[in-house]
Amino acid sequence: MAGLTHFDSKGDAHMVDVSDKAVTSRIAVAEGHIKMKPETFEIITQGRAKKGDVLSVARLAGIMAAKKTADLIPLCHPLPITKVAVDLTPDAKLPGIRVEATVKTTGQTGVEMEALNAASLSLLTVYDMCKAVDRAMEIGGIRVKLKDGGKSGRYEAR
Repeated sequence: MAGLTHFDSKGDAHMVDVSDKAVTSRIAVAEGHIKMKPETFEIITQGRAKKGDVLSVARLAGIMAAKKTADLIPLCHPLPITKVAVDLTPDAKLPGIRVEATVKTTGQTGVEMEALNAASLSLLTVYDMCKAVDRAMEIGGIRVKLKDGGKSGRYEAR
């Protein structure tokens, strides 16, 4: 299991010890999208969804998801999150919604999982709020777009 930090020398899963790592400012940005029928896109962008303002609810779901990441991912450290921003942008070319989730902390480990969780749950919320009119929606492209801070430095997706 060389190189995989969540496994000990015996191959057993464990929570990584970060107590010797420096406290640094860290940021992660994750992105993704949900594709849908043009009619569903119009319902969202025109504010006609029966369950309410889809993008506002999805934004709040993403913020809440970032804060709950350590409760959902077994070996993820609970972190003092200092900022969560979730931007949902309608994209008529998909057609669908693009999401970008930004999470910041000052701590001993990064916030990539929090950003990925925020992006994912935002898109799942869009699906939940619109599934009555479009069960064929497709979520995809979820990835870390940017990670910075800590020992491993900066990463930017191409």
